[in-house]
Amino acid sequence: MTEKSSLAGNTEPVTVTKFGAKYVSYSHTLCAYSAFFVALGVACYTHYYKIVQNEYFGYPDEWFPSVSATTGDRYPARALFQILIALTSGPRFALVFLWYMYTTKSSKTSSNSFGLFLFVVGIVRTVACGGWVYITSTDDHLTHDITMILYLLCTLPWQLGVLYTTSDKNQTAVKWRKFLTSAFFTTLPPMIYFFIQHKVQRVPGAYTTYAFFEWSLILYDVAFDAVTAIEFQNFEFSIVDKAGITQSSSSSFTPFASNPEGAIAPSTLRTLSSFAGFATETYLAFVFWSMLTSLTLLIWYFPLWYMGISGYEAFLFITLMPMILGIGPIRRLFSKYRGYFHLLSLVGVASYLKLDPVWRLSMTAAGVALSLCTWTATWIESNQHTGNLERSAIIWVLGLILSNVVKMAWFTENPIWPIMHKENGGMNDVGIVLGLLASIEVIIRDSTTRRSTDVGKDLPSTRTSATPQFGSSLLSASGFGALLFALHSMYTDSSTIMRWTVDGYPNYGPEPVPWGVATIAALSLGLILAPYRRFTTSLPWYLVGVSACAVFYIYSAWTAFYGGLVLGTYFISITPALIRSISTQPPFRTLFSSFMIYNLLCLAHVWVVAYEFVPGGVYARERTDLILITLMILIGLGVLNANKQVIQDVQNKTAQFHVLKQARTMTRMFVIGLIALSALVASNRVSKAKVPVPFTTTEKSFTAAIWTIHFALDNDMWASEHRMRDAIRDLELDVVGLLESDTMRIIMGNRDWAQSIAEELGYYVDFGPASMKHTWGCLMLSKFPILKSDHHLLPSPVGELACAIHATLDVYGQPVDFIVSHNGQNENYEDRVQQTTELARIIRTSPNPFVFLGYVVTKPQQDIYHLLFDGGDINDIDPTDWDRWCEYIGYRGLRRVGYARISHGGITDTEIQSGKFQLVDSPQEYWKASYDRVSESQVKPELRYPSMFYGSGVRGHRYHVFNEPRYFLN
Repeated sequence: MTEKSSLAGNTEPVTVTKFGAKYVSYSHTLCAYSAFFVALGVACYTHYYKIVQNEYFGYPDEWFPSVSATTGDRYPARALFQILIALTSGPRFALVFLWYMYTTKSSKTSSNSFGLFLFVVGIVRTVACGGWVYITSTDDHLTHDITMILYLLCTLPWQLGVLYTTSDKNQTAVKWRKFLTSAFFTTLPPMIYFFIQHKVQRVPGAYTTYAFFEWSLILYDVAFDAVTAIEFQNFEFSIVDKAGITQSSSSSFTPFASNPEGAIAPSTLRTLSSFAGFATETYLAFVFWSMLTSLTLLIWYFPLWYMGISGYEAFLFITLMPMILGIGPIRRLFSKYRGYFHLLSLVGVASYLKLDPVWRLSMTAAGVALSLCTWTATWIESNQHTGNLERSAIIWVLGLILSNVVKMAWFTENPIWPIMHKENGGMNDVGIVLGLLASIEVIIRDSTTRRSTDVGKDLPSTRTSATPQFGSSLLSASGFGALLFALHSMYTDSSTIMRWTVDGYPNYGPEPVPWGVATIAALSLGLILAPYRRFTTSLPWYLVGVSACAVFYIYSAWTAFYGGLVLGTYFISITPALIRSISTQPPFRTLFSSFMIYNLLCLAHVWVVAYEFVPGGVYARERTDLILITLMILIGLGVLNANKQVIQDVQNKTAQFHVLKQARTMTRMFVIGLIALSALVASNRVSKAKVPVPFTTTEKSFTAAIWTIHFALDNDMWASEHRMRDAIRDLELDVVGLLESDTMRIIMGNRDWAQSIAEELGYYVDFGPASMKHTWGCLMLSKFPILKSDHHLLPSPVGELACAIHATLDVYGQPVDFIVSHNGQNENYEDRVQQTTELARIIRTSPNPFVFLGYVVTKPQQDIYHLLFDGGDINDIDPTDWDRWCEYIGYRGLRRVGYARISHGGITDTEIQSGKFQLVDSPQEYWKASYDRVSESQVKPELRYPSMFYGSGVRGHRYHVFNEPRYFLN
């Protein structure tokens, strides 16, 4: 006993280690968010259609799952959620205890009694959370609901109590808690409203909206507790050895200890806050690119229906609106309150709510004008702060890359375009909500920054002097205007450069998926290079860009694609330098010149293909080469001017290194994330794409059709590929020629709409002549492998350029040739004669069975009709059908089973014509047709047309003209 007492008396307590209390907040936030969002990702991946289904509706009316459906219904999502929530409980109890100790013992912002009350509320709230997490509504609905209600009831005193006990000296924490508390409780009324809409009124889609509000509560709730990391910066745990045995190692390294310097240096919380600001502005940049690309698409709808200039083309010049920024007070107003103007610009996204195309165009134009003014005003007002300016320019480009990723996920449509709505895959409402949140974040952040600036007004001024005007306004404008056109026309979709240079099989070139990932990676590489402005504005790098442009134009398929990748990297890399260049010039003339150059290049880009319908079009006919040459010259002038600006900036030492370092770090994080996300999207699409298989295989038959689809815009200006998909599927078309199909231009939104039909229904695709071949496009979808194909530009000495695909397909092991063609206009008779003569030659010289699917522009039995069918040695599918003008089907060497004409259903102004054919053992015996007709009852069921199109049909499609299919003996 004496010996033990003596030993105890000679020891002192020793601190073994310390670690910062802020790590409790970090681990709580990480585990909590991981629990919910890992469960969301896994549940959507494994049981998507089941978790969006509720007692009344399922997909597509409901398309986003509620929290309870995500976390409580299905394995393995439920198990992962419960494991991660269990990991959250430790940090959660510690956080509640630490807040009690901090407010009662350290900051002294709470009395012991109130602190104890808040501590008890926090414990009860945590246990209640465990109740509704581990007792699902399936296990015990009453207990689940009681614990959920108890949790929500405890949230009110918890959040208000924590806010009340927050020190007034910590304004950052006060600001965030006020915002998150307000957001949490203002979310409850609309959430309850939509729940009632679902539960009582049984409104389709209401539960999806309710789910978004429910998930936002999770975001706000966890984020509210994450703010404790601010107070816990200088609060720490100590582990003490009371026996003193470890006294000799008391000076050992304590890697997690907090220190006063840690609170002053950029902390993890500040990094997260910066990340949030970067992300919200990137989303607003995505909104800008979405509205800009939709503006020209909406404008196109009007001349498409007027068949000429409509007057609505004037809306393109709304992009000249930034010239008003030449008025200083207006420019400063846009820059100072940019968050509010970003908020107002969302009118362009909300335009989808108007059914009238004119309204949608007008509202989108207003949104583009506001957004464009906001971005350019921000750049000009930041010209004294090159760090802030570069950050804004990088974010603007990130928005473009994000747009590419989103469009890849939506099969090249943009889900917030005004041509989209819920029925055709749009997510416009989600886009508006995210835009509101992003704008509010910018408003709050800018307001905080202004208050901080106001506090320092009495201090000696450290503001740098205004950047003097340097270089040429015209050169700066030339470079930026040309660059904006280049990005818009070539890089607003990851598949554009592929479709501009596609060739016939087998040298077809890269497929949009997965090779769109390479486009996104190339643009991202350009953004990584962008900060090195002395390199990106150098002559050698410019020559690389010029060479890449030449390769892109001269070659086709893979070689051209490689050139396009390098060119994209070049364009993105020079963007911040050219934006810096225009920021130092007089705003009025610089911005007016920039956007006028952009507009003129846009018009020239249209004129090269629409020359038949526009004044002076003959001079622009098929001159994409001149556009690219002009483009690179103008960019070269801008780069020359930008290089001089770079040199001046270096001499004047205008860089904000702390801002630049943070912006460049964020850029690397974001581009890596976007590349990874695009790869995930591509792999998901590849895995889900259906393998092409004919609809009917037992009879060695196939159904072919021809359809003019008016650039996948329906009669009411909505994207129509979903409705086209349904019609093609229900008609069981094995080979279909689609005309007026090339939408890879500024005026069509750079959309490759055929991707969705091909992947969802299982087709091989031949895009037809490349977009740089200046046709309106003809495209082939085939259930049969494409052995080879040639893309023809038919003789067109006067009128619009006519296109044709001549493809050989492997039809059940038998080579069968197909032509899909689109001849010129009625006004150009000589053109149509030459075009039809060339088609007849191609058909006549083929040794294989043949199917012609074409747009001929003639009445039956007229000269051009005989030129095609007699000259081509093929048979008209039904010579007795006198009511035809444009579309015709011909064949030889096959047994013709049936012929049908199906109404367009409002998707376009042109019907679907279809023929059913069957392979025969001796094609030569069927070289000439017999026109003996038979009744449907004499035809095998496997060879009949679908019965759903009889009578009034389905979705506006029905058998018309004859009101039924016609069947033939052979």
